[in-house]
Amino acid sequence: MDVINTIGRRKAAVARIYLTAGKGNILVNGKDYKEYFPQENIRFNIEDPLNIVEGAKSYDIKVNVNGGGFKGQAEAIRLAISKALVILNEDHKKPLKEKKYLTRDARVVERKKYGKPKARKSFQFSKR
Repeated sequence: MDVINTIGRRKAAVARIYLTAGKGNILVNGKDYKEYFPQENIRFNIEDPLNIVEGAKSYDIKVNVNGGGFKGQAEAIRLAISKALVILNEDHKKPLKEKKYLTRDARVVERKKYGKPKARKSFQFSKR
């Protein structure tokens, strides 16, 4: 097996991953993913696609991620890992699709409009 690379996106985060055969090491921007994402619930996003296909210890993953916050980055990595696992073996598609890990979440922050303090909120109005 050679290198499989895919891209995952979520909000403003873009994750590029390189999946190879290995011992289960996951490096995010040069650091171990447990060091990069100290929160347990955020780490779960990265581990879950590998646990679903029982391939957690058989692949090494190198991730370059930028943009967004830690939650958006983790979900971008989750999408990229899921895509790579489907490229590796088409049988992984059904369980990953049931968990909605192969769907790009297109929700992004709405832009601020002129004449308003935020996207939809209005300034206080009082008619006396």
